[in-house]
Amino acid sequence: MLPQRLDTFMKNTGRYAALAAKGAAMGAANVIPGVSGGTIAFITGIYEELIDSIKSFDVKALKLALGFKVKEFAEHTNLSFLIPLFAGIGVSIFSLAKLLEYCFVNHETLTLAFFFGLIVASVYLVGKQINKWDAPALAMLVVGTGIAVGIAFLKPAEPNPNPIWIFVCGIVAISSMILPGLSGSYVLLIMGNYLLILGAIGDLNLRLLIPMAVGCAVGLVVFSHVLSYVFKHFRNGTIGLLTGFVFGSLAIIWPWKNQVYLKDVNGVEILKRGTEKIVIGYERFLPVIDGQFFVAMALMLVGAAAVIVIGKFDDQKSAKKSAAEEKPA
Repeated sequence: MLPQRLDTFMKNTGRYAALAAKGAAMGAANVIPGVSGGTIAFITGIYEELIDSIKSFDVKALKLALGFKVKEFAEHTNLSFLIPLFAGIGVSIFSLAKLLEYCFVNHETLTLAFFFGLIVASVYLVGKQINKWDAPALAMLVVGTGIAVGIAFLKPAEPNPNPIWIFVCGIVAISSMILPGLSGSYVLLIMGNYLLILGAIGDLNLRLLIPMAVGCAVGLVVFSHVLSYVFKHFRNGTIGLLTGFVFGSLAIIWPWKNQVYLKDVNGVEILKRGTEKIVIGYERFLPVIDGQFFVAMALMLVGAAAVIVIGKFDDQKSAKKSAAEEKPA
């Protein structure tokens, strides 16, 4: 009995550690504008379980919670999955926010190059989930690509610390974060509050973080129901759309670009509060072949290799799980 319990404990511990690691990868991805934590969830094989688990926070869950039926509530909401995953996401966001903010501000091209390679490999890993590439799947691929590319060329708004707008940002950003290919961070950038929220995380500014967190919670529960429905009823088309999102997001995260600032009629940059430049878009260009270019290419390969290794690891796990389920008792 003791060896069996020990074996169960070790298996559960390993599962929780793996979920926390996947959560940490999702958290790190969500901090960089243009990268989606949903992409990481998809290629690591936990996407549908994540959506269904979030969706389970319904009226039944509320009744179980109010009735203090802890065990039933935990089973209904799949807390053994969500707690280690979101713990990994939270630790990653709070521990990596300052580091990634530094890398993004001071080494933007190299940071984006790593994630560009990651997303290139992710296009294949997401796309291969489609059972059959028929006309509807291809059409949804085109639609998804068009939406993501269109978002890439939107002009960012100005920062707005109003709690209601922060709440709305939370809803929209979290909905984007759980969609492969649509970056919650980039959506925050478009809505004007990316650096504002990133700074609030680093400074633990609760005045901004609380309405953001509430908006995220509302967005997660509502949007998860929509995603769960379309996955169950239109799986191929949905994955085609998500593959398009991932592919189109390459335009968002293209490493070689300059920020375009708002200027007056005389061509002088307009400063907000006398010090802050106002970003109104990006000017993309082809890279110059120099030392930094080769470093960027190397980082792209590292990013792509990391995703391929993750994909192969999860393929092997899925194969072992299927073999175990098919094995006669």
